[in-house]
Amino acid sequence: MSSVSLESGCAIGVDLGGTKIEAIVLGPDGAERWRRRVPTPAGDYEATVAAVAALVGQARHELGLRSASIGAGTPGSLTAEGLIKNANSTCLNGRPLQRDLEAALGQPVALANDANCLALSEATDGAGAGAAVVFAVILGTGVGGGIAVHGRVLGGPNGLAGEWGHNPMPWATAADPRWPCYCGQSTCIEMLLSGPGLARDHHPAPGGPNASEIAVLAAAGDAAAQATLARHAERLARALSHVINLLDPDVIVLGGGLSRLDHLYDTVPRLWARHVFAAGAAGQPLHTQLKPALHGDSSGVRGAAWLGRAALR
Repeated sequence: MSSVSLESGCAIGVDLGGTKIEAIVLGPDGAERWRRRVPTPAGDYEATVAAVAALVGQARHELGLRSASIGAGTPGSLTAEGLIKNANSTCLNGRPLQRDLEAALGQPVALANDANCLALSEATDGAGAGAAVVFAVILGTGVGGGIAVHGRVLGGPNGLAGEWGHNPMPWATAADPRWPCYCGQSTCIEMLLSGPGLARDHHPAPGGPNASEIAVLAAAGDAAAQATLARHAERLARALSHVINLLDPDVIVLGGGLSRLDHLYDTVPRLWARHVFAAGAAGQPLHTQLKPALHGDSSGVRGAAWLGRAALR
């Protein structure tokens, strides 16, 4: 146990991802005081709740915390009845996750979509700090979006604000696979732009390289891998141009595992210009910035911590 009590003003954040659960403790000054990750129990709801409780318990014990706010980011969103919907971690759907976490942890837990947590983190003290409108994208096991306006998350009456991944790929071409999505639609942005989607586009049969391995192959000069990354970047440019046409954010922040693909930050803005509405002003520069999340793949968990602290206020 820490010899220094950090009780006053500490915030615990939990990011419940498809492959990992991460917990963080931020001090009153926003500095990271503790962080751990564990694998997500695949397809097991009860084990997932237990894993979150164990992580938070470990943080409380090691730092000597007797009280701290708790926020959690999760795939999907809450219905009016408090049930999870639209989660790509489908074992969460239809379950009262917030209530079960509160019961397991013995205190209130603020819950929000993981992409909203990313948006809040990056708008608070990240790549979008000071920007009026931030659109945050998770490119990972799934694809999601979140919106922060003047530092506050925009949720919407249905909890769907920023739910960009389950719109159809715009300006679809014959080269865009029409894969069915778990949401019941097909050609969803998530299916084409997620890490598993990139891997499937490269090698449709099971057992091919994953997204990270494809990036390594491309860097080594593999032409097929380079072509796969080029198709992915072009699709991302199309998908984000829709966001610019609708929301016109100051900053678009990329998080998730695929946000580490450095070529996206030069290639995508160059490509999205052809799809952004500019009638009568062709050739004028676009002012939207595309940036990687300043806090990397831990930004969502930081946003969850900010969420819990804001709920107390």
